[in-house]
Amino acid sequence: MNKFIKTHILFTLILAILIIGLFYFNKDSNFELKIPVPPKKEDLRRIASIDTMKYSRDVAREKLNDISFDKIIDKQIADIAGTGATHVAIGTPYDEEFLPFLKRWVAAARKYKLKVWFRGNFSGWERWFDYSAIDRSTHMAQTVKFVENNSYLFENGDIFGACNECENGGPGDPRQNGDVIGHREFLIREYKEVKNAFNKIGKKVAANFNSMNGDVARLIMDRQTTRELDGIIVVDHYVSTPQILADDLKRLADKSGGKVVLGEFGVPIVDINGNMTDQKQADWINEAMGRIFQMPEVIGVNYWVNIGGSTNIWKENGERKIAVDVLTLYYKKNRLKTPSDF
Repeated sequence: MNKFIKTHILFTLILAILIIGLFYFNKDSNFELKIPVPPKKEDLRRIASIDTMKYSRDVAREKLNDISFDKIIDKQIADIAGTGATHVAIGTPYDEEFLPFLKRWVAAARKYKLKVWFRGNFSGWERWFDYSAIDRSTHMAQTVKFVENNSYLFENGDIFGACNECENGGPGDPRQNGDVIGHREFLIREYKEVKNAFNKIGKKVAANFNSMNGDVARLIMDRQTTRELDGIIVVDHYVSTPQILADDLKRLADKSGGKVVLGEFGVPIVDINGNMTDQKQADWINEAMGRIFQMPEVIGVNYWVNIGGSTNIWKENGERKIAVDVLTLYYKKNRLKTPSDF
């Protein structure tokens, strides 16, 4: 028997042992996840985040002075860290009123060695919590002041969104008001101002991660605008199938000439996906992540949401769903790279 045949037989035996092992692992588990194609080594530089908006923003005023809520914050952050996430997305507004609440969330993130993706806004932009409306110039000035006055909140490698889903507030949606040029100019100008503010405080924080609706992105993010935003396009996108998700992200990358970050995705959105069992949710996410991980155009994802919405992956009592295991499988393959390096 020559050396080639021996090597071939040995390889076949090892492969058979691995397949049998995987069979028995899945047989004894209620986690029916298909083994994904592993990502290429050079693609292991992704932002892997989970969003906490339902608890970090929606109850910000209600829980502002409730110190016992810290236990809930700690549990949620610990669970997210356990997935291998690089970031936790925190939606607390940037207004002075909510700063103590934001500090509590950021402190928990640092405790568990997570970078923070700041996905809040000033309440006046969308008139959250009955705040009075603010215009673009006020928004810009307040944002720069917020960064410069609260440098202790930030660490190198964090992400800061100044105006997430900006089309939902201020002068309105460019699809309806026709102000495409003004919308682009505002995003670009504010990014440059906020980027300068982070340089001033000596923090390497990516400030060009302002998410937008997929249809808005197709309208706004031409190649020139994408270049002005240093090559990043962030889209919040909910669709019926993983194939449509992957195709849409590819088209956005090709049209804009930039790298794409999935600022929000999750299932099920009942109007889009119908109702799903926990297993169907896990299967959908697994297929989506498998496709995304093969796309060099996509450099980050933020799953929406951890608890509190139809797409949740932990139940209200803290019990984890199968989808947590899916995200963990992918997130633990990640290697963190400072977002500003992309």
